[in-house]
Amino acid sequence: MIGWGDVYKVVAAMAPLYFALGLGYGSVRWWKLFTPEQCDAVNRLVAYFAVPFFAFDFAARMDPYALNCRVLAADALSKLAVALALAAWAAASTRCRAGGEPASSWCITGFSLATLNNTLVVGVPLLDAMYGGWARDLVVQISVVQIIVYFPLLLLAFEVRRACGGGAGKPDAAGAGVVEDGGVEGRRRREPVWPLVRAVWLKVARNPNVYAGVLGVAWSCVTNRWHIVTPSIIEGSVLIMSRTGVGLAMFSMGLFMALQEKIIVCGAGLTALGMALRFVAGPAATAAGAVALGLRGDVLRLAIIQAALPQSITTFVFAKEYGLHADVLSTAVIFGTLASLPVLIAYYIVLGFVG
Repeated sequence: MIGWGDVYKVVAAMAPLYFALGLGYGSVRWWKLFTPEQCDAVNRLVAYFAVPFFAFDFAARMDPYALNCRVLAADALSKLAVALALAAWAAASTRCRAGGEPASSWCITGFSLATLNNTLVVGVPLLDAMYGGWARDLVVQISVVQIIVYFPLLLLAFEVRRACGGGAGKPDAAGAGVVEDGGVEGRRRREPVWPLVRAVWLKVARNPNVYAGVLGVAWSCVTNRWHIVTPSIIEGSVLIMSRTGVGLAMFSMGLFMALQEKIIVCGAGLTALGMALRFVAGPAATAAGAVALGLRGDVLRLAIIQAALPQSITTFVFAKEYGLHADVLSTAVIFGTLASLPVLIAYYIVLGFVG
């Protein structure tokens, strides 16, 4: 049974996140303390130092020999179910109504909205407050897998779309897989798979969060296999940066919100669709996968709640880079982050009465 004391613990854990977010928003929108160029510098600090050290810290502390394989399998099964459902919809629909774009383009956006969330920055403190340290460790496992597996797969989908002539973005030095032939219409020819994989690999290799996740897992494998205690000088060096991770990440999110002209930039219809995918379809798919694999009790509740976390800002970064529905993902990140607190508390209360 969930009591008011339990709800207060969740609110108390989330309030500092929104406090940092509000400071970031107000420093640009109201107090004019930062220019867009300075905001970009703060974002780079977060992207290249604060969040990677935060990710490394938690990845290095988990026990890779005690992974909850059923939770990770349920997460994978839910993502597969979403992907198959979107593929079936795309096969049945040659063109979407929104702008006459191919249905496959909306499949990528739909998958991002339904399955990829902010597990690390929001999920770690939230699930820790809800269920304790074991829940924090589980959400770290899910987050690491998302960083080193699902984000590269999403990049591969973007590169395949670009290679098939659906990319609006400008090809980068890594190679986009699209070659323009002569003629007014610029007919496109498709390149083999390898250039696409190479392009994705080069992008992944430049992502500091991937480095952090891989290095953290590698270090945890070493320390747990041979029972090595991390030297205090290394642990202290990591912690001094890691402790800035959550606060600076939410502050940076506030800067991002303040730099946008509007919170909702894609219209009410697409906003409602995005919120339905984020807060309903994703958790429903995860619940089905978790139940199918035999998860019960608090582990099942954790799996569902982590699926309802706010939208990952990385999905917006990818959408903007590849020119695919960046307005939809921007709205999902901003509006979804603001709406997530009451939604997550509602999930926590309702699930507390179930089972």
